[in-house]
Amino acid sequence: MPAFLSTLAAYLIGSLSFAVIVSRVMGLADPRSYGSGNPGATNVLRSGSKKAAVATLLLDAAKGWLPVALVRHFGASHGLGDGTVALVAVAAFLGHLYPVFFAFKGGKGVATAAGVILALQPWLGLAVLLAWLAVAFVTRYSSLAALVAAVLAPALYLLGDGRLWPVSGAVLLALLAMGLLLIWRHRENIRRLLAGTESKIGAKKS
Repeated sequence: MPAFLSTLAAYLIGSLSFAVIVSRVMGLADPRSYGSGNPGATNVLRSGSKKAAVATLLLDAAKGWLPVALVRHFGASHGLGDGTVALVAVAAFLGHLYPVFFAFKGGKGVATAAGVILALQPWLGLAVLLAWLAVAFVTRYSSLAALVAAVLAPALYLLGDGRLWPVSGAVLLALLAMGLLLIWRHRENIRRLLAGTESKIGAKKS
């Protein structure tokens, strides 16, 4: 029962679409109505409000980090192991992708995945975040940076075994699942990248 409740709570927390919430609070247009239509920080930036974009980014990451961190640090005393941690991680991520509070139409999950990974293994999260920043800075394509990060996260986690952190099979499966879902959610971006029509970071809304 504690595992089920933890997983359900993680999904509900993940279902809070902060791109929409922050935009409403700040009097901005619904991010689903312009640009890519994606309720995420990158699209909110197209509104011209950097404050709203930063707030969305931090809150979307926080909702991924919080449930995983709580189970990692306090779950053992309630019999919750790596399997539950992995379930909670995926549930928080799925909440962002398919939010129950927003007709199951969510974002692509980059910031939430980052928060989840930081909670699972902080050093891994930092490495993936730095990779994302490097690709985004050089190319100005948020989607390409996300795709690189999606592939790197499980690979780096596996390579760190015995050197930087112990590897859990359940956590590895969670990272692989999130990586595949990220790639799937970016399928249209992949097509635009190949066609040379993908929008770059900072492009204004249309």
